[in-house]
Amino acid sequence: MVHNITSATRLLDLLAVFGPDRRVEVLFSCTGSSALDGGTSEFLRDRGMVEIPWEAAKEYPFDLAIATNRGGDLHALRAPLIGAPHGAGYNKILRQPAAAGAAGSREPGAFGLTAEWLMHEGAVVPAGVLLSHQEQLERLRSGCPEAVPVSAVVGDPCVDQLHASAPLRAAYRKAFGVRPDQKLVVASSTWGPHSLLGNAEANALRRVLAELPSDEFRVVAAVHPNAWYAHGEWQVHRWLADLIDCGLILPAPETESWKAALVAADYLVGDHGSVTLYGVSLGIPTLLGAFSDDTVAPGSPMEQLGKLVPRLSAWEGVLPQLLRAGGAQPADPELARLSGQVTSVPGESAARLRAVFYRHLGLDEPDGPAVTRVVPVPELSVVRPTVLPATLVVTENEPEPEPGRSLRVRRYPARLQRSGGVRPGPDAHLVADHAEPDGAVRRSADVLLVPADRLDDRLGDRLDDAVETPLPGWADWARGAPGCTLVAVERADGGCLALLPDGGRLTAEWRQRPAWATFAVAASVVREQLYDGTPRTARTLRVAAGPGQPTGLLLLRPC
Repeated sequence: MVHNITSATRLLDLLAVFGPDRRVEVLFSCTGSSALDGGTSEFLRDRGMVEIPWEAAKEYPFDLAIATNRGGDLHALRAPLIGAPHGAGYNKILRQPAAAGAAGSREPGAFGLTAEWLMHEGAVVPAGVLLSHQEQLERLRSGCPEAVPVSAVVGDPCVDQLHASAPLRAAYRKAFGVRPDQKLVVASSTWGPHSLLGNAEANALRRVLAELPSDEFRVVAAVHPNAWYAHGEWQVHRWLADLIDCGLILPAPETESWKAALVAADYLVGDHGSVTLYGVSLGIPTLLGAFSDDTVAPGSPMEQLGKLVPRLSAWEGVLPQLLRAGGAQPADPELARLSGQVTSVPGESAARLRAVFYRHLGLDEPDGPAVTRVVPVPELSVVRPTVLPATLVVTENEPEPEPGRSLRVRRYPARLQRSGGVRPGPDAHLVADHAEPDGAVRRSADVLLVPADRLDDRLGDRLDDAVETPLPGWADWARGAPGCTLVAVERADGGCLALLPDGGRLTAEWRQRPAWATFAVAASVVREQLYDGTPRTARTLRVAAGPGQPTGLLLLRPC
């Protein structure tokens, strides 16, 4: 029984235990009980899953029915029904009145654990209620004691899958384009006005992109399917377009990319959605970018999470808050106890689920153990922006190991600084593509970049011999950009040819080139040296990005 795409993805976690057993055939039916069921039939069809009409599903005497939601007239089914949660346990309450046949709560208690959701005309509807942790049994006993005899603690297949996939962490990081010297932040959003994306006042996702140095961090957004399909993929991409242009990775939520991202993550910024609880259970240092206390079930693990995990403060930068969480949370005993609330039988969900399902089917279990499958490595198509994003560059002279010859360069998305962001010092400068379409940005840019693909092939091949090459000069590229003090033309080796307003030229050549060392970084180093009044003589500089990243050596020479 498919309520919407969220429930469909959870059903696939449960149905994995049937494997290749040819005695079992699975059909799918949409209950029509969700206001957010857009795209559900397409989801089933795209995966080759056979869908039958809901009216037909109610009439046919199936051997077993499985649902991960409580919406719809499930009591009308002629098959024994197994009910399971569609997230990390039972953590939510729904306060709005319910329309006929639709999901919505009229009494306190966790969604899925009260008589409202489990009984019809005085009788318990499901033949089995699946629980992920023993603590849920006590809440079920309080909310619907009649259902206790049909309940079973089976663990959580999702968290077992996440742990089983840990050996593939490096493969996932490569798939997301995360270098070994970078950190990955997952920004997780459930749905609704109080979610990470819905809370426009907090604007947490934009802050994460704006305030974290782009050479040191990658950010993946894990968006709830309800939000994605309620507004449509096109609209979500439009709303987040400026963040995507600044490097945000936005996988489709109906895939398992969010699971791979959690296994790969170094930090998590979440809300009151299940992904946040899964992240905490994996030990990922976490901040809450939003949290709706009013929709969280009393006494649930999510309520505890809201008390234990720090909220993202508007009065301090994102980076120091993440670093503090990374230092304190791994040793926090209360968070360790909370991690144990996701499943009380870790690693056993596949075996327990299979046993329950086959018992209700009246079949012997297949030979061999029930094995938890790993998360597949995501196949992501990365679309590079046609125009390089403008960056705010902050440079700082390092006292060690050579004063005046060691420089730290940190770059931030410039467009995201307009509503806050980092507080640059006097040495900060603006770098933009020479083809930047925003006239205000281009006019204000201190450095204009000319990628190699903008050059005539004959010029690009001869950049290393710049003295004899009739390259266009500063005025040819910087026309209409009065703030520009340097035009940087990309060289094949990742360095640049620097063109100056007075006709002067310098080459910047990486002699030791880390993965983060691009021609844009080289251009910022040249600009910093000129800004400081350093003579235009040959010199080698030690260049660093963030802590823990390899150091580069950049040779500057006048032409």
